[in-house]
Amino acid sequence: MKFEIMRERLVEGLNDVMKAVSSKTTIPILTGIKMDVSSEGMRLTGSDSDITIQTFIPAEEDGEQIIRVTQGGSIVLQAKVFGEIIRKLPTNDVEIEITGNFQTHIRSGKSEFHLIGLDALDYPQLPEIQDDRLFSIPADLLKTINRETVFAVSSSETRPVLTGVHWEVKDGELVCVATDSHRLARRKTKLETLPEDEYSVVIPGKSLNELNKILDDNSDPVEIVMTNQQVLFKSKHILFFSRLLEGNYPDTSRLIPSEYKTEVVVNGRSLLQAIDRASLLAREERNNVVRFSTNSGSEIEVSSNSPEVGKVEEQLQAQSIEGEELKISFSAKFMMDALKAIDGQDVLIQFTGAMRPFILKSALDDSILQLILPVRTY
Repeated sequence: MKFEIMRERLVEGLNDVMKAVSSKTTIPILTGIKMDVSSEGMRLTGSDSDITIQTFIPAEEDGEQIIRVTQGGSIVLQAKVFGEIIRKLPTNDVEIEITGNFQTHIRSGKSEFHLIGLDALDYPQLPEIQDDRLFSIPADLLKTINRETVFAVSSSETRPVLTGVHWEVKDGELVCVATDSHRLARRKTKLETLPEDEYSVVIPGKSLNELNKILDDNSDPVEIVMTNQQVLFKSKHILFFSRLLEGNYPDTSRLIPSEYKTEVVVNGRSLLQAIDRASLLAREERNNVVRFSTNSGSEIEVSSNSPEVGKVEEQLQAQSIEGEELKISFSAKFMMDALKAIDGQDVLIQFTGAMRPFILKSALDDSILQLILPVRTY
């Protein structure tokens, strides 16, 4: 196997697939990156058996030659070392040649490296995925949906299914829900390309975070294919496979209250900043609690009290307050995460009482819903 490639394109490809490679894997060959080179171009594959990322670098693009292939073939090279070498080579032209016993020679300018490769036949095969359950979402919308839900997944492994985001397709709508049992984030999206049949899967939060790092901020379609064990995201030159989480996701629709005793409409950004300031004194304590109260006028008070540090109180003008007066305490971090997901618009907050979960959504539409459980403070 022998070819020449532009270094910057190889670095881009390696950056994408390296996101799937873990040093902690139990399968030694997965610490490597698989390279398949043919006259069409080069495929790079990285995997930790949960996530697999494959990227394709075409031999030529827009009339420009990116790879010159003398002889095709496949090899697996140690990901970390290979990545570092390619990043630090002196020129933009890289020649890679593989001789007997997987000896790999990397040349660039006056610099030459020799690496010992592994047999690509020992590398696990990509899962076979049928395209019968396929729909597509613009890349920027997919990134937004992930950003508005993934933060609420559980970080504890005691209930593994809660470490993922529940994606459900029904009635022409994609509903994504994440919860760690103290808070919940839900995002609904109407899509024209949804498949006929209903189905639901749980995608690990970690996979969606990695996917967001790879996707471009544009409206190019990302095709999504789901099976019982795997989900595949396909964009222009990238295939991103993730295993799905097993187990039944809890029915979260029961948690969302249907009637409210107090409704507040307030500017999301100013509330976020007020809670951020109040949490400066709450951070010392383990639970980072901030108090929120309404009065008969249209002002909200945000406050925090930490016996050793001091206290803070801030009045905030609401656009409207309806219903009973209310005092409630909650985690500043949870509230700030929820407000960031709704992102600076006017926010409608609906309370059912001081000890019941409350809801935040954009005052303009209800595609995003955030639910938070309050904290008991005596």
